[in-house]
Amino acid sequence: MRLQTLCHLSLLLGLSSAALAAEPSPRHVPANNYPTMARVEYVNACMARNGEKLAAMYQCACAIDKIADTLTFDDFVEASTFARYQTLPGEGGGIFRDPDRGRQLAKRFKELEKASLSACGMQS
Repeated sequence: MRLQTLCHLSLLLGLSSAALAAEPSPRHVPANNYPTMARVEYVNACMARNGEKLAAMYQCACAIDKIADTLTFDDFVEASTFARYQTLPGEGGGIFRDPDRGRQLAKRFKELEKASLSACGMQS
């Protein structure tokens, strides 16, 4: 019985080392780790703007990784919010349109997003 246990143990150790050797090399991890929900929301909105094709999903996911290399999550939320709501009409939209900081953040985000999408192969 003891020999059988040793035999199984060596088999398991051999399988685990083979599995580790077959594991792909680590991919690039963005400098800032955004919550999964934020990434999913960005990719869904990006895909909706770009034809909802499978290729767009990969390109949009690539773009959010590139954005995460540049902006912290808090900066991403603030800048993308100003960029998204900058065109709201009326008095309520003024809080997104009127502040100089909001205009600067929206402009920076739009430029960063355009560059990120372009670097990921998406024509805008």
